[in-house]
Amino acid sequence: MINRVDHIGIAVKSLEESLPFYTDVLKLKLLGIETVESQKVKVAFIDTGNTHIELLEPMGNDGAIAKFIEKRGQGIHHIALGVTSIEERIQDMKENGIKMIDEQPRLGAGGSHVAFMHPKSTGSVLVELCEKKGMGH
Repeated sequence: MINRVDHIGIAVKSLEESLPFYTDVLKLKLLGIETVESQKVKVAFIDTGNTHIELLEPMGNDGAIAKFIEKRGQGIHHIALGVTSIEERIQDMKENGIKMIDEQPRLGAGGSHVAFMHPKSTGSVLVELCEKKGMGH
């Protein structure tokens, strides 16, 4: 079941340059920063109350976020929907004709299990399924 918007991922060139807008101007709480080596990205988690914003800074020039920024510039990268039973949700999507980038869940930031849908199947929006294991979501 899809039960919420878990987070919105925003590609940024620099966390150091981008964070003050969210923390100082908008007065949102920085929950932490994590490096996800497998995705070649540093992630800043920002609490907005009902959902989170994840600022995604590329580590180098060859990861997905670096390529996104090079092609499109900084901005919204993806919308993540919080789900239960991610394996079942992936199967549901495939049965409904949605092409999956990830046919099996993989480890994402914050210890979550994630799977992305291909934007060609979702009206050009990169949509992530996100299951937070052991967090009661």
